[in-house]
Amino acid sequence: MKRAHPTLDQIFEAHIHNLATTLHPRTVKQYRACARSFLAYLHARFPHLRKLSQLRRDPHLLGWFRFLCQQHPPLCNMVREARLIQLRRMLRDLADQGHLLQPDLIRRQDFPPRHHYLPRPLPLDDDQRLQQQLRLTDTLEANALRLMRATGIRIGECIALPIDCLQSVNEKQVALHVPLGKLHCERLVPVDEETVRIVAHMVELHTQTPMARRRRRAPTGGGQPRAFLLAPYHPPRYWEDILRDSLAEATRAAGCTGRVTPHRLRHSFATEMVRLGVSLPALMQCWDTKTSARPCAT
Repeated sequence: MKRAHPTLDQIFEAHIHNLATTLHPRTVKQYRACARSFLAYLHARFPHLRKLSQLRRDPHLLGWFRFLCQQHPPLCNMVREARLIQLRRMLRDLADQGHLLQPDLIRRQDFPPRHHYLPRPLPLDDDQRLQQQLRLTDTLEANALRLMRATGIRIGECIALPIDCLQSVNEKQVALHVPLGKLHCERLVPVDEETVRIVAHMVELHTQTPMARRRRRAPTGGGQPRAFLLAPYHPPRYWEDILRDSLAEATRAAGCTGRVTPHRLRHSFATEMVRLGVSLPALMQCWDTKTSARPCAT
């Protein structure tokens, strides 16, 4: 009995399952969205295409590039670039696995130009008003935003902080231990006394929450559970949505001009470090390296 050949959908889905063994779940989700978009386009425009060996740069790939440009609302260049990078990787991986594919289906000139923006920290007045408003609000999420501003950590890194995130470096210095994050590295961020008080107050607010007994827990190196600083457990993206909404509310209450995002708090931290005398090369070098020794604002 003749064995049926796998369909394009099955080939891509099997490869995405392989990618899931090494990539973050969110990254895998993006690859799956890219594959579905590309395959849906092929099924609609080229229904007779059944094999990877039938793929051609023109009309299949060039047609999909035009299709991405014609979306409503339009896709930004960053999203289109990500789609091309994801599909190029999958096609190259499939070729390495022995599938017959034409070379150079996606070329350098196919990528849309990148927009290069300067970092956008908050204006000094807005920064001061926002920090004052967060102090007055004094909720768990408001203090989490204060911690992000005081240390320059990302929103995902803040959500992942364990309750024992402060570590003594020496007799005079305390550091915030930031666990593995976006760049797959952990680091120590030196903090001042004010930041230590913020973390201690977050722990106090944490214990007062009605659902503290159901707090989120993460395994430690020895296999024992460790409580997160932003307990209790909630569905994915819960704390990210809460922090963004809290920041937007505090921004309005503080009378800030313009839109404020969590990442702008990170840029404001970096700008303050430069204002305090930290050189740009030193700041860039220690920004995301392991056990980085960032100076703290004093």
